[in-house]
Amino acid sequence: MSNISQRLATELNAKEQQVNAAITLLDEGATVPFIARYRKEVTGGLDDTQLRLLEQRLSYLRELEERRSFILNTIAEQGKLSEQLNRDILAADSKTELEDLYLPYKPKRRTKGQIAIEAGLEPLADALFNDADLDPNTTALSYVDASKGVEDEKAALEGAKFILMERFAEDAKLLAKFRDHMQKYAAISSKVVTGQEQAGNKYQDYFDHQEPLAKVPSHRALAMLRARNEGFLQLTINPEPSVEDAAAYCAQMIADHYRLAVQGKAASSWLLQVVQWAWKVKLALHLENEFLAQMRERAETDAIDVFAKNLKDLLMAAPAGAKVTMGLDPGLRTGCKVAIVDATGKLLATNTIFPHAPQNLWDKSLRTLEQLCRQHKVQLIAIGNGTASRETDKLAAELVKAVPELKMNKIMVSEAGASVYSASEFAANEFPDLDVSLRGAVSIARRLQDPLAELVKIEPKSIGVGQYQHDVSQSQLGQSLTSVVEDCVNSVGVDVNTASVPLLTRVSGLNKTLATNIVRYRDENGSFNSRSELKKVERLGPKAFEQAAGFLRIVNGKDPLDASAVHPEAYPVVKKICEAKQVMVNDLIGNSTLLNQLVANDFIDDKFGVPTVTDIIKELDKPGRDPRPEFKTAEFKAGVESISDLKPGMVLEGVVSNVANFGAFVDVGVHQDGLVHISALTNKFISDPREVVKAGDIVKVKVLEVDVARKRISFTMRMDDEVVAPAKGKAADNTNTQPRAKSAAPAKAKPAAGNAAMGNAFAEAFAKLKK
Repeated sequence: MSNISQRLATELNAKEQQVNAAITLLDEGATVPFIARYRKEVTGGLDDTQLRLLEQRLSYLRELEERRSFILNTIAEQGKLSEQLNRDILAADSKTELEDLYLPYKPKRRTKGQIAIEAGLEPLADALFNDADLDPNTTALSYVDASKGVEDEKAALEGAKFILMERFAEDAKLLAKFRDHMQKYAAISSKVVTGQEQAGNKYQDYFDHQEPLAKVPSHRALAMLRARNEGFLQLTINPEPSVEDAAAYCAQMIADHYRLAVQGKAASSWLLQVVQWAWKVKLALHLENEFLAQMRERAETDAIDVFAKNLKDLLMAAPAGAKVTMGLDPGLRTGCKVAIVDATGKLLATNTIFPHAPQNLWDKSLRTLEQLCRQHKVQLIAIGNGTASRETDKLAAELVKAVPELKMNKIMVSEAGASVYSASEFAANEFPDLDVSLRGAVSIARRLQDPLAELVKIEPKSIGVGQYQHDVSQSQLGQSLTSVVEDCVNSVGVDVNTASVPLLTRVSGLNKTLATNIVRYRDENGSFNSRSELKKVERLGPKAFEQAAGFLRIVNGKDPLDASAVHPEAYPVVKKICEAKQVMVNDLIGNSTLLNQLVANDFIDDKFGVPTVTDIIKELDKPGRDPRPEFKTAEFKAGVESISDLKPGMVLEGVVSNVANFGAFVDVGVHQDGLVHISALTNKFISDPREVVKAGDIVKVKVLEVDVARKRISFTMRMDDEVVAPAKGKAADNTNTQPRAKSAAPAKAKPAAGNAAMGNAFAEAFAKLKK
């Protein structure tokens, strides 16, 4: 454990004592939100980002140590664990390095090399490897033995060759040398599969593409990998793009590593063939697969990170608040679904109207909506942004004018995931008698009132704010998004008397069973009047209460502190403050003048230090404060309803729907998001689009270019940018309207491995080999 904690401390730039404290809390079942918020003294103030990384890396390092122990025991049982190998295994700091060291000792199926060793050919391989002056055919004669399957000297040399090839392929130091070289210089190339040019047209920017492997961004890596999986592209990794024959170059690297005399000696020709085949048959394919896997892993990590950040921005979007809301789920043939919910999200009424083609019952639909709005005193209209959304937006505009006394506002809302919620088990339990299509309208209305409370009911992967989310590891994506949802829910807090089961499930210390029990208790006994009453809930024990209580809010309960983020365990601190200032709790809460005079050091004790007391004072100043921003809406331009309505030079208002590493996607109400490339977000240099925008932001954009056929739109947020006609043949570099990336120039040439004569010899030999 000491080794793990030391390494984590270095990675987190923290003290080992802090890391050990956090590990202990995690092992005891504490959640990251709870530790970050209520155990600052214990961890020395590690924040939630550090704790999430610690939790992730702790799992990896523990698996690494478990594997290390297994490998040491296995090799020791074989009687092959030398002191040097033991030191190397103990020093390995990654799973890859560890597996390289284990490779020669790993039980495997019988290979040609093993069969040759069993036939007694290892001394022959060693002799030729160590002395290139030996004549291979003459030396091999001594090892011919038909009873062992070695019929002649040719068979003996073939067996010796396989022994050395496998030895080279399992040499951890040689593998490390190749990895280091390829990490610096390798390039990835993509070529279109013959005959797939038309079918794979959307990947045309990769039909003849090459760039440094170390620099390929995640979106391009995942696009190429997807195209390969769909059968449109062939991907290869060139380990040394600066030379004409990379295979010969790599074979020379093997020869140099072992100081083999591959020229001018009796065994040179045979040794040359061994290193050629070792590269071609063993190392080349192994390393290509490994580096493609590493590229995928890096790309997936980046893509998951992008998805997580976008999801957080969406979940933390400003809530419209507790207002009576009408949800409109637009549609054409099947009609627009209507649902009205009260200020708490309770369903009041539903309907289906047919204002659009083919029925075109516009006036009748308008009258129906007018009647519903007056009857229920609707304050907000939430319009789903799917098919027929702009047409429905027009209908809503007329509705607002028709009922001016209600002073309604209409807002376009992302309906991503609404259909998933509609068909979910939770929706079926909540609305067993309601048509599935109408449940979507309910979700649209509620997500305007409180995006966080509604979106937690939907599988995070279905919310649609990621890039290539179906191409990445679903388990890693799920873990990352679950952490994001948990952090968002706990940072905002949850009203225990109104929260749904899915929302309560995300609270620190709770699970689906406990959340269900809380709601059942609430239904049977009425609203909770105090946090302490939660202890009466079935199966909600002391540990769960400790983890959850600070994040659960009880508004208008017996104790005003129950509506704040002050944890019940810290109520004695508040009592001490009240006694010192001779005021009641109600008079202390929100009293900024008095609270600003407090000194945290005056109220610390053995359990609560300065960090916690400081947090308590801040919370008392603004109890239950919502960290989310103020609610604002975007106004889509009238008359701009489809991509064909866009013209270069137009200035529009839109909503940032997604942020990627290469730019931001903006919804301007034409059913196709456009891209603001990272270079067009601002006049200053930025390395991350999130320095300027985040999902949910309202921005102004100028149209630069529109490709109706490919459904691609290019925007800029720099209003002084000139609109220039695209160069002939210019296209985006992948399937997500990204600007074209130039193929990288070949890596700068370096001196060839070995001398020129040897290099030429390898090139000639490989030319023959290819024939």
